[in-house]
Amino acid sequence: MVKRWWAALPGAVAMGFVGGSVAVSGLLSPADLFTAQAVRYAVACALLVGFARLAGQRLVRPRGTEWAWLLGVAVAGLVVFNVALVHGAGHAEPAVLGVAVACVPVALAVGGAALERRRPAPSLLAAGVVVTCGAVLVQGLGRADAVGTGWALVVLAGEAGFTLLAVPVLGRHGPWGVSAWSTGVACGVFAVLGLAVEGPAAVGGLGLRDLLAAAYLAVAVTAVAFVLWYSTVTRLGAGRAGLLTGIAPVAAAGTGVLLGGAVPAAPVWAGVALVAAGLVLGLTRGDGVPPEPRRAAAPEGGERRGVPASG
Repeated sequence: MVKRWWAALPGAVAMGFVGGSVAVSGLLSPADLFTAQAVRYAVACALLVGFARLAGQRLVRPRGTEWAWLLGVAVAGLVVFNVALVHGAGHAEPAVLGVAVACVPVALAVGGAALERRRPAPSLLAAGVVVTCGAVLVQGLGRADAVGTGWALVVLAGEAGFTLLAVPVLGRHGPWGVSAWSTGVACGVFAVLGLAVEGPAAVGGLGLRDLLAAAYLAVAVTAVAFVLWYSTVTRLGAGRAGLLTGIAPVAAAGTGVLLGGAVPAAPVWAGVALVAAGLVLGLTRGDGVPPEPRRAAAPEGGERRGVPASG
């Protein structure tokens, strides 16, 4: 049981980074979306490749259908997700989009079980519902029109796809490989969109504040958080790891207080307690535990590469 909590720690830290980055993400809103994101993911990919070499993690070139899965991770979890957030903000209050993300624990509990060809564990589903309810209380509710509701559903699908579409390739590529390849693909997609929609001059239009915000997001919320998150998914499975997404709104609320915001009201504290209760329920119950993660298959030549040094 203690081992499971230790396995959850990297994912919890990753969600802390994500929640704490809300204020920084807002700084990029005036910038050209596609160009700014292309810069962000280019920096993140370069850092991941460099960090992988320093950590002794040799990246393996994808082959066959692996490209399709990695493209899915990049398009759904990075490109579509970010586009949906921006366009959804014009039709829905931020809380609505936050509630969509808060539904991810349930989506991953169901989707993770489907990938493993089994029924969702009752305790895991219950824990996902508890965490979601807690996250909604922390995030709050908001108003949206029909278009905004549609974008919120796209946000939910993109966030779930970021994890679920990575599961089939984590075995061979590990957290480092999936993170590096998906950010590289996302950079290419955003670059093409930026050139087509915003023009090549858009790069020169990025100010110092835009570049600093993109750099922070590239380092903490992308390069570091991606590896931490996929490490936890590898150890715990998508469904159980998904419970940790409830930490993001809690971290966002805590960051707001540290930056001089008002002390949260009673419903927020109740939401924090529910998130904690859901995590305890999901991480302590033993039913529906996925098998130990499979090590990457040895590539041709007998050498095992791209395998995270995790247990």
